[in-house]
Amino acid sequence: MSGTSLDGIDVALLTTDGEDEVRRGPSATYPYRPDQQALLQDALFAARALEERDARPGILAEAERELTHWHAQAVERFLDQKRLTVSEIDLIGFHGQTVIHRPERGLTVQLGLGPALARYTGLTVVYDMRAADVAAGGQGAPLVPVYHRALAAGLDVRPVAFVNIGGVANMTWIGAEGELVAFDTGPGNALLNDWCERYTDTPYDRNGELAARGNVASHALAAQLKHNFFTTSAPKSLDRNTFDTSLLEGLSVEDGAATLTRFTAEAVAAGVALVPQAPKLYVICGGGRLNPTLMRDLRMVLQAPVIPAEKAGFNGDSMEAEAWAYLAVRSWRGLPITFPGTTGAPRPLSGGIVSEP
Repeated sequence: MSGTSLDGIDVALLTTDGEDEVRRGPSATYPYRPDQQALLQDALFAARALEERDARPGILAEAERELTHWHAQAVERFLDQKRLTVSEIDLIGFHGQTVIHRPERGLTVQLGLGPALARYTGLTVVYDMRAADVAAGGQGAPLVPVYHRALAAGLDVRPVAFVNIGGVANMTWIGAEGELVAFDTGPGNALLNDWCERYTDTPYDRNGELAARGNVASHALAAQLKHNFFTTSAPKSLDRNTFDTSLLEGLSVEDGAATLTRFTAEAVAAGVALVPQAPKLYVICGGGRLNPTLMRDLRMVLQAPVIPAEKAGFNGDSMEAEAWAYLAVRSWRGLPITFPGTTGAPRPLSGGIVSEP
């Protein structure tokens, strides 16, 4: 179960042993109301001042309680709508909401009270799955690559890349022998969403229409790509607020959207220099796959087949929630969920806290 974005809570059912067996079940998304999004936005702002991962000053404590309650309601609705009973579920993988991610400071905070969710639902909950990796000196992200590798077993192309474009974009590279290299590539939808929310009455670029009407400002794009993140070797990860739109001041709304969309694509392309061999196929997951202008830009800069997750037989909306279920089972079994090639961990590491109801 994933609530990583500010859009809502994704719930997915997965039958798995945490290794090769993966049977995908039903899924659902429960969008946040505007007042819920506003509370999370306030929490994101407040979290900028955090120095300790267990501190919950001010609005953060309220947001954590509320968020946990919303997830409990989402589980209840999901079970009811899919006609499932609690007895048919073994574990919940609970991501919570990332409010700050600064691995260079040994700090990553995901709001969410695992014990409370276990109590509300009557189910075992595995949560806080990034912390052990960060404590060991890893980036704590991305965590989904080991699930991407399990899904890639059904594809006959190698090397293949899964590119997840949420608020931040990340790439998982899977080699012929199942080798994993993963890292955040740069901004996903977050900057574009911020731009649209600031200058339009829609909090995102619906169908990429705004960007499609604009022209890329090459000077602003080049300035964004000069950020030192792009000269950092992998593995590496980003906070949602690492980049901002200040370099686009003075552009029209349409040109700003076009430039930010191209920035996401160019950042993915820059990541190809960090993998052992250029992928022969890119599978795009996350909300970015629904933006035709971004998909066009990705095909242009990557010069290789670029397909949405659905064309590969997957569900791009539920993949991250499925991954959290998969990771929960691995965590519960003591299997590694992060690796030197994905987070920079010193060795393959398990992680997460198990909370019984």
